Amino acid sequence: MKTNVAVFFGGRSVEHEISVISALQAINAFNKEKYNIIPIYISKQGRWYTGDNLLNIRNYRDMNKLTQEAEEVFMRPEYGDYNLYKVNMGRFSKKNPIVAELHAVIPVLHGTNGEDGIFEGVLETIGIPFAGCNTLSSANGMDKITMKMILRECGIPVVDYVWFTDREWIADKEAVINRIEDKLSYPVIVKPANLGSSVGIGKASNKEELIDRINTAEKFSQRIIVEHMIERLKEINCSVLGEADDHISSVCEEPIKTGDFLSYEDKYMGGHKGATGMQASDKRIPADLPDEMSKRIQHLAGETFRVLSCHGVSRIDVMIDEKDNSIYVNEINTIPGSLSFYLWEASGISFEQLMDRLVSLALKRKRDTDRKTFTYDQNIFALGGGVKGAKGVKGGKF
Repeated sequence: MKTNVAVFFGGRSVEHEISVISALQAINAFNKEKYNIIPIYISKQGRWYTGDNLLNIRNYRDMNKLTQEAEEVFMRPEYGDYNLYKVNMGRFSKKNPIVAELHAVIPVLHGTNGEDGIFEGVLETIGIPFAGCNTLSSANGMDKITMKMILRECGIPVVDYVWFTDREWIADKEAVINRIEDKLSYPVIVKPANLGSSVGIGKASNKEELIDRINTAEKFSQRIIVEHMIERLKEINCSVLGEADDHISSVCEEPIKTGDFLSYEDKYMGGHKGATGMQASDKRIPADLPDEMSKRIQHLAGETFRVLSCHGVSRIDVMIDEKDNSIYVNEINTIPGSLSFYLWEASGISFEQLMDRLVSLALKRKRDTDRKTFTYDQNIFALGGGVKGAKGVKGGKF
């Protein structure tokens, strides 16, 4: 019997198109003799669709036609119901409303509303096995501020930073600027706190540029982070696969940037003809680093994965200050572009094997979770507990 695996992609995110590319790459990598793959595309409006037409990337040129020719579907937010249902069923229809019973889910949703814990919360509510970070670790990994707080607390090196909200910025720009200039020296990097793919990120070398970059960043996020910029910068990426307490690190890569930092265009519109997604970016694999430095980066990547309680496959991006060879963790991508398959291929794990491991990890975590206790069989109401002085619901007191 084949395992029914749903791959979710698209979503209400500025990284929507990159998610489509990553997901189709992943779907094509599955061993179809072992798995039935159910593609589930989430439109930019947040509606769910499935169908074979979703498997051809050319069809995404006309998204209205794409969704019209697909089957709109949904899942019930009921624990233990792993069925995928049709939306468009007539009131008196005798057709089976179930499209498929899902056995596992692979989320390939980049950015907000998919990688930040929101979608993972839906899956945890249903209780379906899924590969990847849970709600908490997804949220912590997605938010650059929270992530850096946790890493610093755990002794993992990060650059100095200042954070604030869009409301603080609108209410008193001078106060925010003073905080930044008191702690950091120019140049700095301004980032929305909860976006990936270098969206909304900009360098500021003076106060005027700082104001402009913050005005751009606050269009994308309610929380903004301004970081010390390493001027003699080398960026290195390393992927981690497994569970928080049982994982392996890939070889390192050095992405090739065209400016002061790795841009959206560098990541997804690079120089590899015929390639798409993160696979298309210019890079050196393995990175040209001394063995000792590579091992240090692999260790820091694994520690980042561990302390954030991650699961599945992630990519950790680090920065080397070539002035003194200091290494800092920049961020974690809990659903990395192209699922970092090219790093695992360079590490001796094929894309097919990577997807096989992700399904196994999803099923194993479900077994481990089911062994924990979440409820007690006793009913305190039946035992008379907690009802003294209560009169119905109104005025009840526990």
